[in-house]
Amino acid sequence: MKSFGNIAKDGQVRAVASGALTDGASVVVNDDGTVSVAGSAAQAQTIGTPTAFTSSTTVSQRALVHDSSNDKYVFVYYNGDPYHGKAIVGSVSGTSITYGSEATFNAAATYNTTSAAFDSTNNKVVIVYGDAGGSGEGKAIVGTVDGTSITFGSAVQFEAGEVEYLDIVHDANAGKVLIVYSDRGNSDYGTAIVGTVSGTSISFGSPVVYLSNRSRGQTLTYDSNAQKSLLVYRDQNNTEQGRARVATISGTSVSFGSQADLGLAAWPQSSAFDSTNNKILVAYRSEESGSGNRAELKVATISGTSVSFGSATIVRSSNTSNLSVAYDSANEVFAVLYGTTADLKTATISGTDVTLSSEISYDTAGQVNVPPGRGVVYKDGVGFVIFTQKSSVGTGTVFRPAGNYPNLTSENFIGFSDGAFATTQSAAINTTNTIDRNQSGLTAGQTYFVQTDGTLGLTAASPSVTAGTAISATELIVKG
Repeated sequence: MKSFGNIAKDGQVRAVASGALTDGASVVVNDDGTVSVAGSAAQAQTIGTPTAFTSSTTVSQRALVHDSSNDKYVFVYYNGDPYHGKAIVGSVSGTSITYGSEATFNAAATYNTTSAAFDSTNNKVVIVYGDAGGSGEGKAIVGTVDGTSITFGSAVQFEAGEVEYLDIVHDANAGKVLIVYSDRGNSDYGTAIVGTVSGTSISFGSPVVYLSNRSRGQTLTYDSNAQKSLLVYRDQNNTEQGRARVATISGTSVSFGSQADLGLAAWPQSSAFDSTNNKILVAYRSEESGSGNRAELKVATISGTSVSFGSATIVRSSNTSNLSVAYDSANEVFAVLYGTTADLKTATISGTDVTLSSEISYDTAGQVNVPPGRGVVYKDGVGFVIFTQKSSVGTGTVFRPAGNYPNLTSENFIGFSDGAFATTQSAAINTTNTIDRNQSGLTAGQTYFVQTDGTLGLTAASPSVTAGTAISATELIVKG
């Protein structure tokens, strides 16, 4: 039986170190039985197996958001019969995805570019859509994730007329969501409105027209450095010019800076913020005569309420339909999905220049349909989660570009290094129910958790890994 004090460490084990271990370091077991310090480790590119969450129902008008408060992925779509609005929660472990039960957010036909965003101010998912069960009016609904389920409040109308080409983004500085759409009841004018989430409901300010002309292909991205959002759209009646404006939220109102040109006959598809370089990567189709509907990228820079663009980089020269982009902040790389093939390229930014990788296939089994706009999201330590339609079935895939990823899982933590050991040495590890005496700064009586960087904290990280209970500033009973 153990007691506090200088006891024999009969729970201690020895294992071969893979990499140097420092005294008191959190230690994980590797797949080959060696042990390493918990933290980031270099990994080669990996791609998970696409996993279906529907059986044979057509999935369309798709969006994907990451609920960072619950560390879940919400797949939003309408099914093919009878076109009801649906959502399902996905959980990622390694490169595998499992799903909860399908939930209905609109028990009527749901058309016209459904989109969604995660409101991190209120820890809610907000879905916007055209309710074709009525007159196509614009509606928003608030979703709450609990475990592997999502429930919804009541839908709230923000536009009485029919809407198209919706998009939504959360403005973290304002604590609001911004919605943009084409107002078919007002000559397809480009229109924006600010939403405020409260509990499971949402309210709105007054709509603002940002383009007194037909607007198409709206896409929004929040720039956390500028604390503003970039709106990119197509000015349909003005040589089909791609345009962009900076949106600033104040209270429940939004204002826009001057227009900047993206490109002639450009159809915006998706955009993502590079938090390393404080730039925005904009993906669009060039439909200019002779372009062949090619996929292109441009780097946008926000300065005050203005935006400027670098020159175009061609992703794919042949006919391309949809594009979707997301940014990996840990490895400083974008994933760029495109077309109706299961292919992507990674992209890096230097100044306003873009460098692309060679083509990467994330589903070797065949053709898929990439959603425009919000078909891919990134989470540090996980990689990119991709939402596609394959043979009319909704699927999710995890893509990890080569880079550094946390090596801690919910199962592989073994204890703490009892001393310093060089790589390949036989290392002594204090494991379950031993007392590790190589810590510092602990508070007796507190339970500590291993963080993804290997340090200890009083709150659980993701994954949640209990380190043990402190009995002094330097001592910890390992795992209970």
